[in-house]
Amino acid sequence: MTRVTNVDMQGVAGIVSRAMFEQLDDLVNELAKLELRLPEIYATGDRRAARDAGRREKELRPVVECYKAYRLAEADLADAREMIGIETDAELKEYLEAEISEKTVSIERLEEEIKELLVPTDPNDGRNVIIEIAGTEGGDEANLWAGDLFRMYQRLADRVGWKIEVMSSQPSDLGGYRDITFMVKGDTAWLRLKYEGGPHRVQRVPSTESQGRIHTSAATVAVLAEADEVDVEIDASTLQIDVYRASGPGGQSVNTTDSAVRITHKPSGLVVACQDERSQLQNRERAMQILRSRLLKMEQDKIDAEVSATRRNQVGSGSRSEKIRTYNFKDNRITDHRIGLTLYSLDRVLTGELDEVIDALAADERRRQLGGE
Repeated sequence: MTRVTNVDMQGVAGIVSRAMFEQLDDLVNELAKLELRLPEIYATGDRRAARDAGRREKELRPVVECYKAYRLAEADLADAREMIGIETDAELKEYLEAEISEKTVSIERLEEEIKELLVPTDPNDGRNVIIEIAGTEGGDEANLWAGDLFRMYQRLADRVGWKIEVMSSQPSDLGGYRDITFMVKGDTAWLRLKYEGGPHRVQRVPSTESQGRIHTSAATVAVLAEADEVDVEIDASTLQIDVYRASGPGGQSVNTTDSAVRITHKPSGLVVACQDERSQLQNRERAMQILRSRLLKMEQDKIDAEVSATRRNQVGSGSRSEKIRTYNFKDNRITDHRIGLTLYSLDRVLTGELDEVIDALAADERRRQLGGE
């Protein structure tokens, strides 16, 4: 099966090559065959096959429709050029010249659209997002900063209409979080939040600082796409499940039953603990959601690593010197080090106005996908 992601994009920005036509023709045929098979696939009740087929149709249709429009415009242009070569009526020749000019512009625009559509689609597009925030370097101040980041994403979600559900948290003594895991539900959540993964460094005077000195601390943010059961199959025999009593800040017990759950996935060594829900069953379901999403990310990272061995882990060491973004309170400054973007609007960013930063990161990703330097 020919994949959109395998199409050679060389030549699209100019004259579409013969090889390109052949591969685009393959996509037209693939979509036609898929449309015939869809009712049969849906009738089998195979959720994974139905989901994959639906996604493939959604991926193919825009590029096929654009390519058909390109071929039609190209045929119209050829007809107009042929007619103007034999036409003697001045008024009709003027009309044909305008038609040629219009079709030429249309073809150039469609070529660019085809190039854009052939950029590989993000496999996690449309998924909900699980975000894990943890204070790292900086002690209590790092935990307070983790809480500030959580509230920043809460406010962003409120602005754009996403829903947030806290899945697990360990509050710190001063009001922040040693770590917090939450789900963001929304059709655009992944495409907008996927850039947030990594160490976030803050420079400010902590509330606990009596001499007004600026401290630097950090919190890590991990962004995971929510995995469905059909995405990740987990053998129950590979899990170690422990239950214990939930605890609050300082370690004090917050209930009298063993409702907290810790799940260890033996093959990978991943450990997930949840205690925020009231029942053991609810905490177990939450922990399994997080585990599936972490395993999905591991698999996707493994695939990415085969393409680029230099890809770094999202969170890294969590060191203050290893950061994707710095928030400087004194100067009201935020700097995203990946793209060299600096804005003097930290106060607005912390209220959830992240659009300018996210848009710049999305534009940079798009430019790189299209072969820019």
